[in-house]
Amino acid sequence: MKAHEVRGLTVDQLNEELVKLKKEQFNLRFQAASGQLENTSRVRRIRRDIARIQTISRQKPPSANEAKGTAKAKPKAKAKAKG
Repeated sequence: MKAHEVRGLTVDQLNEELVKLKKEQFNLRFQAASGQLENTSRVRRIRRDIARIQTISRQKPPSANEAKGTAKAKPKAKAKAKG
């Protein structure tokens, strides 16, 4: 999957594609471990597609629905050491 193809997808489509690729990566790992994997270059291609999708999904702004309900709490300040 090319980067310009990934950039054209919505956040939901990116998440769906990511799940699909992770399942495929899981299956390829089992094939490799059992000696049934014929196309070894597919493992590398899947790994890079996963990284590409994760990178582009981080660059996209969150949708309006995500921004409302999932506000992250700020980390608490560390207590000063006495002594």
